[in-house]
Amino acid sequence: MFDAIRDDIRVVRERDPAARSALEVVLCYPGVHALALHRIGHRLWRAGWLTLARFVSHVSRFLTGIEIHPAARLGRGLFIDHGMGLVIGETTEVGRNVTLLQGVTLGGTSLRREKRHPTLGDDVVVGTGAAVIGAITIGDGSRIGAGSVVVRDVPPNSVVVGVPGRITYRDGQRVGGGIDMNQTDLPDPVAKAIEHLLERIRSLEHEVEGLRKAAEREGVE
Repeated sequence: MFDAIRDDIRVVRERDPAARSALEVVLCYPGVHALALHRIGHRLWRAGWLTLARFVSHVSRFLTGIEIHPAARLGRGLFIDHGMGLVIGETTEVGRNVTLLQGVTLGGTSLRREKRHPTLGDDVVVGTGAAVIGAITIGDGSRIGAGSVVVRDVPPNSVVVGVPGRITYRDGQRVGGGIDMNQTDLPDPVAKAIEHLLERIRSLEHEVEGLRKAAEREGVE
């Protein structure tokens, strides 16, 4: 338990430049508090103390603004940045070294008692306000852009943006190779489509102008 907490502190200090000391992380980071309480709730859940486990989860939500179901499986190295409004559902599975920003929802779509929440691979980054919905898998090293809604599987080392989420690749190169918190350079497929349309319109306008001038010359002759 204490080793896991020390690991949580190390992760925060590595990924958040605002963290200046271990004491500050322990006292002022709700993500660290939520993870510590989740470990307690998760042990109670696995021991069969289901109502008590849910109560621990409820207290954690009240104190931190982060809701994690006690049955959720979270890997080492998880960093919850700010975290207010973050929701992690019952059958969610999160890999190692994952980063979740505030307002993220790892939610379900089924009313049955089955696997209905997402599985996140290692080194995944989910941006602010993004929603990953259903029993889908997000591959290792992938990045989910802020505000995106993902409802389909995502292959490893991919970038997903938009509503619904669309898979893109940054310059055709592998995305990943470490934690990347920069959400400002994610490719936007909608913006690219609009750019292509504008280029096509300019090309057509140029062609129409050429035809108009040719027709005027023929009319003069």
